[in-house]
Amino acid sequence: MIELYVDGASAGNPGKSGIGIFIKGEGHQVKISEPIGPTNNHTAEFQALLRGLEEVAKLTKGIVSARSDSQIVVMAVEKEFVKNELHKEYLAQILEITKTFEFFFIKWIPDAENRAADALAREAIHKNLH
Repeated sequence: MIELYVDGASAGNPGKSGIGIFIKGEGHQVKISEPIGPTNNHTAEFQALLRGLEEVAKLTKGIVSARSDSQIVVMAVEKEFVKNELHKEYLAQILEITKTFEFFFIKWIPDAENRAADALAREAIHKNLH
């Protein structure tokens, strides 16, 4: 099983933003910290999950457990529905990738359990600032 931890962060609404991705399991440990274009926190969270799933898809087609501290993202994936037009395209891409795994589930976790991804997302914002 691969565990995927994702987080998005924004310095402003919208503002300079970044995504953090931490992947572990099946002999893998991957850390990704990437600046993204100026956006808001919710959009950054969707982008983080999408990017994380793209990376996990390179590693396995087996069991994937995604974790996010964004209730909006987790609920959108669980219900396969989101109201925001901008997020609909991200959700469609996310669901497309999740269907390629043998088993996929996503779970909301509190911020305290998502420190690795959070630190990577914040680091990415600072890459944007320089």
